[in-house]
Amino acid sequence: MSRPYVSPMMALRPFLDRWRMCAVLISATMLATAHAFERFGELAPCTLCLRQREVYWVILGLGLGFMILVRRPGGPRWREATCWALGGLFLLGAGVATYHAGAEWKFWPGPTACASAGTVVNAGDLAAFLDGAPVKPPACDEVPWVFAGLSMAGWNALASIVFAGLSGLAAIRERGKR
Repeated sequence: MSRPYVSPMMALRPFLDRWRMCAVLISATMLATAHAFERFGELAPCTLCLRQREVYWVILGLGLGFMILVRRPGGPRWREATCWALGGLFLLGAGVATYHAGAEWKFWPGPTACASAGTVVNAGDLAAFLDGAPVKPPACDEVPWVFAGLSMAGWNALASIVFAGLSGLAAIRERGKR
């Protein structure tokens, strides 16, 4: 027996109807993935990596707040606006990630102060530093990891654009519910 055709929009409906929760889960997953690469892959984040994470932290926090807002009395009128706001934040994240990827591939210069202070230091590193050895923090213009021709920043840019598009679809869907 053949299964009936389900359009992509129909398949997305459950996610779009709960987009604020999806945005929170997406942000938590992206942050967990970044921290896993840092912890288990030993890839120390540069300044732009940390800026990309900040966008996800904002989306996570606002997404939780938006989930509460739309369930309060008078809150449903904010459903569409919250989806547009999340979409704008995902676009901001795409912009930061695109800037980072461009700096990695030398399309444009990265920030002049692109160094992370959050690296792990052991006693040997400290002794070498005290003896005058140079310290080389992670640089924004170096690509530490590539998969299928894209760095992590490049993949983040693509993912953020998709999430921004889904936010827009969720907002349009909310408008149609009125």
